Amino acid sequence: MTIAIIGSPYPEHLSKYVQHLIKKLENEHIKITVEEKFNSFLQNNIRFKKDVSTFNSHKSLKENADFLFSIGGDGTLLKAVTFVRDANIPIMGINTGRLGFISSVSSDQIDDAINDILKDNYKINKRTLLTLETENKLFKDKNFALNDVTISKKDTSSMIRVDAFVDGEFLNTYWADGVVVSTPTGSTGYSLSCGGPIIMPGTNNIIITPNAPHNLNVRPIVISDSSEIRLKVEDRDQLALVSLDSRARAFDSQTELIIKKAPFKIKLIEPQNNSFTATIRNKLMWGLDKRS
Repeated sequence: MTIAIIGSPYPEHLSKYVQHLIKKLENEHIKITVEEKFNSFLQNNIRFKKDVSTFNSHKSLKENADFLFSIGGDGTLLKAVTFVRDANIPIMGINTGRLGFISSVSSDQIDDAINDILKDNYKINKRTLLTLETENKLFKDKNFALNDVTISKKDTSSMIRVDAFVDGEFLNTYWADGVVVSTPTGSTGYSLSCGGPIIMPGTNNIIITPNAPHNLNVRPIVISDSSEIRLKVEDRDQLALVSLDSRARAFDSQTELIIKKAPFKIKLIEPQNNSFTATIRNKLMWGLDKRS
């Protein structure tokens, strides 16, 4: 078995957990491969029994790993998705960040999580992604997002106008700071902060959520993920921003954006007692009486 590791620089007090992870994998005789930039960071903080191999692209990862561990927050896991893509490699998110909805394994659960993987005692949660199509191929081969596709204004205090069509039929014109088109996975991210609903994974939906709309009667809408969304933007500066998760590009108002469900899914490892329901209940403190 080979486990790939990707991560972000972390505070020094978390080194003991990462060191424990490496030691645990080495003691179980699991081969380790580490993302190149993260490996450079680890060399100053972590001891390995022997040299580990590295990867720096989707191509160098896809044939050389059975699982991928993401060490960091949700942003790190979103970066991990750009390496995995359609390679079908299950990802486990170990949260050393803050909230962590999709990186839900806490640092003190590492031992149990690895033991569950070794015993095949875990679930695979398949998550839908979105793709963005434009004539000029803004994002080239990284034109997908696990969380959301976001349209926003660029370098101006004025609102932008976004005309939205669903399956060729006019839906609405949004006068707003932007529009967030989200998967169920992304429903706990930017869409939620803009007033969008939380959607359970696997419900085959897409959420369209306006960001600070000028018209207060405009609300988020949930549509089928078999639908195709077409967005056309008008902005006074003739430029706007489109983001796929954390990757952003500027585009002009002549560019039409077509958003639809990706032809592949990402596999997230769900250890025992780490269901989506349990995660949102714990992270959002649902069911707790805070009055006392």
